[in-house]
Amino acid sequence: MTDALNQFTVVTLFPELIEAFSAVGIVRRACERGHVVVQTINPRSFTLAGTGRVDDAPYGGGPGMVMMVAPLRAAITSIRERGPATVAYLTPQGRRIDQSLLGELTRINHLVLVAGRYEGIDERVIERDIDLELSLGDFVLSGGEIAAMAVMDGIIRLLPGSLGSDLSAQSDSFTCGLLEHAQYTRPEIIDGQPVPAVLLSGNHAEIQAWRQEQRLSRTLTRRPDLLATAKLSEADQAVIAEMMTKKEDLGE
Repeated sequence: MTDALNQFTVVTLFPELIEAFSAVGIVRRACERGHVVVQTINPRSFTLAGTGRVDDAPYGGGPGMVMMVAPLRAAITSIRERGPATVAYLTPQGRRIDQSLLGELTRINHLVLVAGRYEGIDERVIERDIDLELSLGDFVLSGGEIAAMAVMDGIIRLLPGSLGSDLSAQSDSFTCGLLEHAQYTRPEIIDGQPVPAVLLSGNHAEIQAWRQEQRLSRTLTRRPDLLATAKLSEADQAVIAEMMTKKEDLGE
């Protein structure tokens, strides 16, 4: 194994998906700089007699196929034999991924992401070989590769040196428990729509105050559930109280 800060191995039947993901943008740059290693391992390489068969019909009947124990277990075991690793299975039944969890996952040196297919994987693999189960949300995908890419992208963004500026990740939505403020760039006016004057003022204190008010307003309007756990100062709470009073006065 490498001495890179973070290693990711995706157990997948479609390694080309992960290879394409790691060849562009922020992930590619992180790999080139040696901050991250992204690799894949295909369970088909561990099938008996090289048949390439990795699935079979479910016991008890029912539609679809289930990924078999032997190829998956052999693939995972081959990874663990090279050094310590935390193995996660991407499944709708797993822990819901949020920004806080991504922060926790940055502390794992080698994260193995098992991408299921078909109707899922044999439960005995989950019982013996999986350390944690992760979910993007309450919906179903054709396979775990998209979820694996989302997890890796979210983690890599948080690693020092991955972004053009480490401050970029600090201002992302959910990092402080609030949604991000609105963003603008050139030109100053387009199709009659101007950039807010405060952003052109050069007064950094006023700009920061405006952005924080934006974060609070957007969160209150679009995701009020986040306010229950957001880290709010007394000034923030006062702003929210004023916003809520205005909404009540307008009958909203």
